[in-house]
Amino acid sequence: MKQIESQQQKALFKWIRIKQVRDSRYSKIFAIPNGGKRDTRTAVNLKLEGVLSGVWDIFIPIPNHGLGGLWIEMKVNKNKLTDNQKKFKDGLEAFYMFEVCYNWIAAKKIIELWLKS
Repeated sequence: MKQIESQQQKALFKWIRIKQVRDSRYSKIFAIPNGGKRDTRTAVNLKLEGVLSGVWDIFIPIPNHGLGGLWIEMKVNKNKLTDNQKKFKDGLEAFYMFEVCYNWIAAKKIIELWLKS
């Protein structure tokens, strides 16, 4: 994960951890540490453990709007989804909501809307 994207995600989770004090649903939100540079041994180990390329950054496993949960992919600047991220999403849209967010404020708003009803 690039530094700026990492900073945005850290800011989002700082807000989430504050919100979970009053609303336990926020404590169910988690990140998937799928990207980043790793040494070969760690990369091989993670593959053997089931890490899957293309899995989105954040998952909210709380059903809403007739869907099983919400996936969020954090991006910065003009970055777009990778082919693997598009493939991961394909076929799952009937079961989950997917949102790409370009900063933590956008992700915060999406999460608030998801958890509102």
